[in-house]
Amino acid sequence: MFAAAFSAPGYDDEPDAEHFATDQLPTHADREDFRLVTARADGRLTGFAYGFTGRRGQWWPDRIAEAVSAELADAWIGGHFEVVELAVRPDAQRNGLGTELMTALLSGLPHRRALLTTYSDDRPAPRLYRRLGWQVLVPDLGWGSALYGLDRGVPEGR
Repeated sequence: MFAAAFSAPGYDDEPDAEHFATDQLPTHADREDFRLVTARADGRLTGFAYGFTGRRGQWWPDRIAEAVSAELADAWIGGHFEVVELAVRPDAQRNGLGTELMTALLSGLPHRRALLTTYSDDRPAPRLYRRLGWQVLVPDLGWGSALYGLDRGVPEGR
């Protein structure tokens, strides 16, 4: 599923499904507030999305904090919900499944803010996030990715 989704047209890098399954996902599954949502059709996995609470001292939040202004980092990084992956099989795309997965992933979370990175140019993923109300916080972080944020309006409490 991972390899199929991330080798579809619009993705630049060859997906490393083995690294995802043996390192990335198990490491992230141990993180605070880890959440994984899935979609199935006819018993087959057609999509998934996952994330967790991002904290300073973790690789991605620290990398982002180094690439943005101190003000933005202080306002957004640490205690945010970090959307790590949103994947939909190519044969299930363009049917609203990405929207459903993202909505389910964020539903009921106590986090005020959510963050993700995606391509900085015009592709389906950035268009989806903008349609869902995500705002571009930094259009290009310097490595071809944009930083997106979603202020969910949930009172601080984390």
